[in-house]
Amino acid sequence: MINLTTNKTKMKKIKNIIIAFVAVATLSSCGYNEMVVKQESVGGQWAQVETSYQRRADLIPNLVSTVKGYAEFEKSTFVEVTEARSKATSMNINVEDLTPENMAKFQNAQSQLSGSLSRLMATFERYPDLKANQNFLELQAQLEGTENRISVERRKFNEVTKDYNTYIKQFPRNIYAGWFDFEKKGYFEAEAGSEKAPKVEF
Repeated sequence: MINLTTNKTKMKKIKNIIIAFVAVATLSSCGYNEMVVKQESVGGQWAQVETSYQRRADLIPNLVSTVKGYAEFEKSTFVEVTEARSKATSMNINVEDLTPENMAKFQNAQSQLSGSLSRLMATFERYPDLKANQNFLELQAQLEGTENRISVERRKFNEVTKDYNTYIKQFPRNIYAGWFDFEKKGYFEAEAGSEKAPKVEF
């Protein structure tokens, strides 16, 4: 009786080992591990995008404060920039939620802020003294550098996202992707002037 029970236990262990081996082999052959790696790459690059946009948002209060000292009659522009910044910084998307719909909302909020910033930077034309303000010139240079960084990180994000999306769409990986909830990620769509840094021409 003892031997019979022992044999059953051994057989159960062997069965479990075989099932585990088959499961691992199946996951490997279906591209599961590679899907995980590619999704992690998307997440890592998305973090870089968010960091770049946050850097831009961090520059805005000082920029507004500097311009306000010379252009006190541009209150509507200041309010517009402040509100656009608030809206843009309130949108935080996890990598799991990078759907085309959420990406469109995020991009729209950032584009509105870009437009507001361009209008703010254009106010210097009406205030010659602002051109000589060293703080303004430094902030303007930092802003341009940050906008260029945003452009670079957006392009990299689109590249790794395209790689991920293409991989999970290919047969038979598209079947396994559905099983394990690997879903299509959204891209940054091209916009006229959206990836150009606001410039101050002297």
